Amino acid sequence: MSDCCDIVVAGAAIIDIPVVPADPAVFSRPSTPAERIILTSGGDAMNEALILSRLGRRVRLVTRIGRDDAGAYLKSTCKAAGIDTRFFREADGLDTGVNVVLVDECGERRFYTNPHGSLRALEASDITPDSLDGAKIFCFASIFVFPKIDPEQLEILFRTVRSRGLLVCADMTLPKRGETIRELAPALAHLDYFFANLEESRQITGLTAPESIADALLCTGVRHVIIKLGADGCLIAHRGGQQLIPACPQTQCIDTTGAGDNFAAGFLSALLDGLSFADCARYANACAAVSVESVGAATGVRDAEQVQSRFRAAYAAG
Repeated sequence: MSDCCDIVVAGAAIIDIPVVPADPAVFSRPSTPAERIILTSGGDAMNEALILSRLGRRVRLVTRIGRDDAGAYLKSTCKAAGIDTRFFREADGLDTGVNVVLVDECGERRFYTNPHGSLRALEASDITPDSLDGAKIFCFASIFVFPKIDPEQLEILFRTVRSRGLLVCADMTLPKRGETIRELAPALAHLDYFFANLEESRQITGLTAPESIADALLCTGVRHVIIKLGADGCLIAHRGGQQLIPACPQTQCIDTTGAGDNFAAGFLSALLDGLSFADCARYANACAAVSVESVGAATGVRDAEQVQSRFRAAYAAG
């Protein structure tokens, strides 16, 4: 396999078991029928890598899995998609993460997770210099997922990656230990693109309005900020100003699981094509719109033409 790749994605790779629809009344009945219960791949980095591969990108995934059947399933899924798995860290005695995803009638989801499995096992040392060889972009799929990678280690990681000439990108999840923008600022200063949803960005900044949050993040040194607003689209910001990018109209939301990961994958793919900042965000919205219309985090997007068609239909006049 060639050392050349477009993007290196680092983060979690697990298995998801979505249940659709789910409601609290399940505990009052001995058995409850669901419209769909499936087994699929999941985890922020796995989702991004799979979607990027379907969009025609050469992807390398850095993750930790157990040496078990679940891990073998993930590895074979990646190989079938053409994803470089040479930097999978397989560990004896570690359970590959499995999430049960309970999706309600509005498409919102809640998770049962195993915090002792591979979901949170990645360490900064797993992202070795040779794992970055030949790549143009590095994306750390979720800040705060991994307890062994603290803000200080993130700063070292992002600085090291940037020194090798790669664009450095990162997404985040909710902080687990009350971390704030002040603690993250040294790491964020090395980022070219930073993704966060509104709730996550409110937690780290203590601010409410997306515009104020974006300004605060830019003050850390981040070059481009993207705040995901769900059904309202996204807010993009850089030193030149801010712009609200509306979501794709007439999206039929079934399951929001992985929508943010699909958004990030779409954005990064568009970035490789040289699209403008605003058009990268529009393409990302299109990718997320396709995603939420199917059950599962990485089941909706099939290929680049599918997303391109939604992009054109939603933003032809943009």
